[in-house]
Amino acid sequence: MNNHKSHAGSIMAEPNAPIPASLAVPSDSPGKSSQGKIILAVLFAAAIGAFFYFDLKQYLSLEALKANRDSLLMFTEANYAAAVALFIGVYILQTAFSLPGGAILTLAGGFLFGSLLGTVYVNLGATTGATLAFLAARYLLRDWVEGKFGNRLGPIQEGFSKNAFSYLMTLRLIPLFPFFLVNMVSGLTRVTLGTYVVATAVGIIPGSFVFAYAGRQLGTINSLGEIASPRVLLAFTLLGLLALVPILYRKFSGKHV
Repeated sequence: MNNHKSHAGSIMAEPNAPIPASLAVPSDSPGKSSQGKIILAVLFAAAIGAFFYFDLKQYLSLEALKANRDSLLMFTEANYAAAVALFIGVYILQTAFSLPGGAILTLAGGFLFGSLLGTVYVNLGATTGATLAFLAARYLLRDWVEGKFGNRLGPIQEGFSKNAFSYLMTLRLIPLFPFFLVNMVSGLTRVTLGTYVVATAVGIIPGSFVFAYAGRQLGTINSLGEIASPRVLLAFTLLGLLALVPILYRKFSGKHV
């Protein structure tokens, strides 16, 4: 018993004694972090470069979709589960790498799977891909942006973090803000991942449904401008502004307290 106490006392008396390797907490190596960022940046650059080098954009056009609609429909009817998995996978890649063609894919989803299921599958693919783009932007750029512009971004970051859901809903609903740009910029803010995912999943439902519904009348569509008419854009804008009402209410009610 005395030996045990003396041993414990010797440990307490030596605060600077080295911690055994088995008890040490591993820390992330700056070198490994930089290497991971380089690999991820190269992957993004390679994917985007391959998309344009092999002219894959030609397959994500309204003309290509209308030309291949019969074969696509036959494949979907014969291999429904595989078609759903393939569609969601392609949508994830398109969104994660910020490639063009999201509107055409949404039209295809409505044409192949119907308005409601098409909207669900589009939402799964777009939300997952947007989340990957968000995480990539946060991992690659946020530390650098905060280190360089931290003093000036402080008030903006604080305001965004307090009202992140309403701001994101507005950005998702109003078509003036490109989808890929919102993904990237959001990753540079301090919005939580959960808030980002929920706001994205909910905010893209109206637009996804409009395009998926239009996909059911694919043969009558000659341009994407016919779908995104001024009335539709105005409706989305009003929905986006409604998402700001809670922020305005808190701001003005707080002034009178």
